[in-house]
Amino acid sequence: MPKSSIVITGATGYIGSQLLLVLLSKLSGEANFRVIVRKSSDCSFLEGLPVEIIKADILDSLALMEAFKGADTVFHCAGLISYTRNFRNALYDVNVLGTRNVVNACLFNNVRKLVVTSSIAAIGATEDGSPASETTSFQEWQRRNGYMESKHLAELEGLRGVAEGLDVVMVNPGVVIGIDRNNSASISSSNEVLRLISKGTLPVFPSGSTGLVDVRDVADAHIAAWEKGRSGERYIVVGHNLSFRELFMRIGSLPGSSIRHTFMVPHGIGLLAGFGGELWSILSNSPSFISLESIRISSRLLLYSNTRSVQELSVSYRELFETLKTVIT
Repeated sequence: MPKSSIVITGATGYIGSQLLLVLLSKLSGEANFRVIVRKSSDCSFLEGLPVEIIKADILDSLALMEAFKGADTVFHCAGLISYTRNFRNALYDVNVLGTRNVVNACLFNNVRKLVVTSSIAAIGATEDGSPASETTSFQEWQRRNGYMESKHLAELEGLRGVAEGLDVVMVNPGVVIGIDRNNSASISSSNEVLRLISKGTLPVFPSGSTGLVDVRDVADAHIAAWEKGRSGERYIVVGHNLSFRELFMRIGSLPGSSIRHTFMVPHGIGLLAGFGGELWSILSNSPSFISLESIRISSRLLLYSNTRSVQELSVSYRELFETLKTVIT
């Protein structure tokens, strides 16, 4: 029986690298793996792994069509996260046009299934503060958020692929945190923020809430979506809904935490910090986790239901304490 051929975009990133390691452990000898990385990517993580490395940009549609030849499954994990305004065009290019190119390359090569890494950023928001589900309507205020809009439009590209005959499933993780010590590429800005909180160097918290999930659970959810997910559906992957106040308290209870005093950031100071983050992003040409959009969204009470991922994909979620320990202790 011929081996299946699996392609992963963004395989050197935080989620993509974790997914690749889990797939390699589960399918050793049963599948051929091809990873798509940018020419500028640090590929040291891939050294010694039984994968074929193809250097191509997801904005190069012809390169993707060539790279996907013979593939029966594609995991599209490549993407850009930024909440700063000067990255709005880049967000559209990478997240929307990049996904469009991936879908087209899958259709051209008769790929059997495409699993797209989306985000809770593409999920709609409720007006009453109740947990949002996969069917919650995307709101007008979300369209003004560059990152949210780019992920929403990227999902529409996936649904267009479904309309043209491609089996597409979308995975919508919350704020992904945690470290796998066996993964040298298990690095993310969200973990760096958790460390700053633990050290007491970031004593202010916003007034809102969000959904959190362990990176290892995200990788497992991708595989479950590949095996069990229904075409055209999205699956919220969130282990815990927490207010930022509660998150600070949880981190403060960990051994080794240096948190002493924390307080909710006043609105005016938050806006000043957001302007500062925007300026830093312009000067450094790098995304900043503090920006006007991130300040605004972090003041909202956003909760998410993981019922569909639990019931249909049988995803189980790690305890928050276990995840936080991988980052802070």
